[in-house]
Amino acid sequence: MPTGKGANQMGGEANGGASAVRAPANTGAADGGANRLGPRASMLMSLALGLLLGALSVLVMFPAAEHLRSLRDGERAQATLHTSGACMAGQCEVKFEAGGRTVVADLPVGSGGGKRSVGAAMTVRYQADDPQVVAREDDVGGGGAALLAWMSGGVAVLFLVIAGAAALYLARQRRTRNR
Repeated sequence: MPTGKGANQMGGEANGGASAVRAPANTGAADGGANRLGPRASMLMSLALGLLLGALSVLVMFPAAEHLRSLRDGERAQATLHTSGACMAGQCEVKFEAGGRTVVADLPVGSGGGKRSVGAAMTVRYQADDPQVVAREDDVGGGGAALLAWMSGGVAVLFLVIAGAAALYLARQRRTRNR
């Protein structure tokens, strides 16, 4: 250990034996709290996610479920899956006969059957005056789209409640600071 006046002061003898080097305050996080979101950022992110999921539910999925239900009384036809993909997102096509001609039409958003391979047989319902408006018979109850609408709506409410709780926390924190 070094000797001399500077060494004694650094070693803590000059200030009553206390160490001159202090440990950082315990923040409760291993990284010093650097990766934690503050309440304001949490509130804004929860609000944005809640509004986005709410818009998805109200503007996309509920109308998709209603559209599927509107085809309940449509014309019935045997079809094959022409193009497979993400049917729930409206990326599948079916091929069927309607009015003596072959029709290839997109399945609407909220359709099921995405795990089927091209050429798989299925029954569809379509509008008699416009065979391009079609849905799988299994989907005309609105099931998948309605379920997704309710789920995204429920998660939207959850995120909005979290945003509200964060807003209350911030308001109480501000009121306590101003006293």
